Amino acid sequence: MEKHLGKVEQNFLENVIAKQCGAEQASLRVKPQFGVDVAVIELAGGQVMAITSDPLSLIPSLGLAESAWLSVHLLANDMATTGFSPMFAQFVLNLPDWFSKSDFQTYWGHIHQFCKEIGVAITGGHTGFIEGQNSTIAGGGTFWNFCPADQILTTTQLREGDVILVTKQSAISSVAILAMSFPQTIQNKLGKEVQQKAAEMFYQTSSLKDALAASNGKPQSEGISAMHDVTEGGILGAIYEMVSAADKGVLVYDNKIPADETIKAVCGLFELDYRYCVGAGSMIIACSPEKAESISKRLQRENIPCTQVGEVKNKSFGKKLLQNDKLLDMPYFDTDPYWQAFFKALQSGWK
Repeated sequence: MEKHLGKVEQNFLENVIAKQCGAEQASLRVKPQFGVDVAVIELAGGQVMAITSDPLSLIPSLGLAESAWLSVHLLANDMATTGFSPMFAQFVLNLPDWFSKSDFQTYWGHIHQFCKEIGVAITGGHTGFIEGQNSTIAGGGTFWNFCPADQILTTTQLREGDVILVTKQSAISSVAILAMSFPQTIQNKLGKEVQQKAAEMFYQTSSLKDALAASNGKPQSEGISAMHDVTEGGILGAIYEMVSAADKGVLVYDNKIPADETIKAVCGLFELDYRYCVGAGSMIIACSPEKAESISKRLQRENIPCTQVGEVKNKSFGKKLLQNDKLLDMPYFDTDPYWQAFFKALQSGWK
């Protein structure tokens, strides 16, 4: 039986999961669907509640602090796409039986600290040790917030004619985690400086600051129609998901997709296309053309690079990539190539 690593593919999500979501509730404004980061529930008084869930990372070889960072900030990145910060959290932890209570105390201390730093209150959950649990996924978490109904963003609100901005650069989390997981190999093949620069990207994997700087506390008033964080599928996958959620087309300029020489070198070593591999830390922002400059300037004041990479089109245009003066159909890959590259390196004995 063929293995499928990573998230379930679009067809399975749409035809199996999204069609079987329990009872109907009139207050559910945004339901589960492909390319949408949060659910939105209508409340009284012109408010809504946004809610999102994600796996929790526990990767001892990466480090307990680093695992906690990923657990908190990958959840926060999804919530940031609303234009507002997360406020509350629940965590379900199914810990391996070999994981000591002392190490868990350290891990949980980092979870607490990272949540505190971004203003998230932990309200509860479940914690237990499970025999036979050997995964780097230690359970799941849920973040939620309350925000104005007339300002909250979801990818379903994307507008034709908007321009598409990308913060930072491609493949940040892929390159950082590979550099931290296989430091000797990268130093031997690419040099110590490349390995160090790549590893130092790890704490760029939060895009919460990007989203808050762009939205300025009132995202729709600032001309932003939608945001989508870059996870599996990379920058091009995230753009594809965003326009699919809104039933729109898109034109992306391949030569504008940001990636520095460190990103290109590490991705080249692992035979990865940086445009298509997991890139937590980047945020895709769709905004009206006349607001693009002011949004970019706010990001730059926070030392967050921002690049305009494309524009939203009518659905009939399709999803196109302008590459070497040729207009190509933009593909979408169900499996992120990062996973295969990571496990291939592991099996090859890379250190």
